[in-house]
Amino acid sequence: MLDTTRMFTLCEVAKHGSITAAAAALGYTTSAVSQQIAKLEKEAGQPLLERHARGIMLTDAGRSVVKHTERILVELEAADAELAEIRGLRAGMLAIGTFPTAGSSLLPLVVKEFKTHHPGIDLRVLSGRFAQLVESLRRRETELSLLWDYEWNRIDDPLLTCHHLMNDPTLLLVSEKHRLADRESIRITELRDESWVVRADDHPVAHTLERLCQQGGFTPRTSFLAHDYGEVQAMVGVELGVAIAPRLAVLNPRPDVRSIPLATRSPQRRILIAHLTERRLSPAAQEAITQCMAAARRLEEGFADA
Repeated sequence: MLDTTRMFTLCEVAKHGSITAAAAALGYTTSAVSQQIAKLEKEAGQPLLERHARGIMLTDAGRSVVKHTERILVELEAADAELAEIRGLRAGMLAIGTFPTAGSSLLPLVVKEFKTHHPGIDLRVLSGRFAQLVESLRRRETELSLLWDYEWNRIDDPLLTCHHLMNDPTLLLVSEKHRLADRESIRITELRDESWVVRADDHPVAHTLERLCQQGGFTPRTSFLAHDYGEVQAMVGVELGVAIAPRLAVLNPRPDVRSIPLATRSPQRRILIAHLTERRLSPAAQEAITQCMAAARRLEEGFADA
């Protein structure tokens, strides 16, 4: 295998027409350049230069080495340029994981801002359940992922570094015709006799409802198992039952549904942006974390003003 540093030295000799001129250009001694060429010729197994009274000439083998070295130099220059583009957030790719309620509320704010300022970045989004999102991080299919946790089930994984973006409180959903629809807040004990629209498939909000009702001293009676928050709101709106939902899930409520804070201590989930602890983040990922934090602040300021 030819040594690339020596190949570059040969290119300089060919460019300047003599070992002495090449040495001056490189800042080396003439002896050092001569030694490099001699070692390269040994690696090539044949002479690369012919010396004569008026200087030096490349042999056929020397011309071949120089030709391939020039191609290598072109590729290295292209790599430098591409790295500069990535460093300056003008090129590259960023894959982000999300879950549905963040994907319909927080993440669009981030994507819009990011694409406005960094249109050269190929931004890709994967939506999934918690286990899928963590697995995608571990497989390096995504560099960042929005995640969530509750105080009774904190993420405790040394492989992940999580940045807290915001808190997402739990709200009560009732029909506009419900007896408590005009209240500013409702205690969980007032809902003992209600039927409940519950998230199906072992959803985290179903566990949150169980904990809330336990605090109120009763077991919730299920009237409908919903597979998304569209179904939840639709069934609440037609008075099939009441429900709970994270605030981010009901930013666009149906006109026949009221979202009301719980007077008792409302469970809050943390919204997080996570990445592998061992992974050195790209400039695009670092910028995306900053954008996520800014978007979360804007959302919370909007809630405070409402």
